[in-house]
Amino acid sequence: MSVSALSRDTAFQARSLFRSLLRQSSQFSNYNFREYAVRRTKDAFREHQNETEERRIQELIQQGLQNLRMMKRQTVISQFYQLDRLVVEGQKTGKETGPDGGIVRQKDTGWD
Repeated sequence: MSVSALSRDTAFQARSLFRSLLRQSSQFSNYNFREYAVRRTKDAFREHQNETEERRIQELIQQGLQNLRMMKRQTVISQFYQLDRLVVEGQKTGKETGPDGGIVRQKDTGWD
């Protein structure tokens, strides 16, 4: 196998791993976990984008695959604990207890 074919295969593996990690990141039910996973994935790939040593690249790919397996386990666990969406997610929030299943917000019982 030539060097260029080897590097093409490695580049394909790295791109495939990157896409898989980003896709899995979007599966977290918690907004903060989702955003952290996406940011961490992009930062890790950006940090090592100029790596040229084949052995080190393979180590990084193996580390990325371990992270992907861990992320798959964690996304399944996170889906057991559904919480209300945050305001930054652009969704309606509150309990769906109103007429016709609408959103009802609790009145703030403080100063009035």
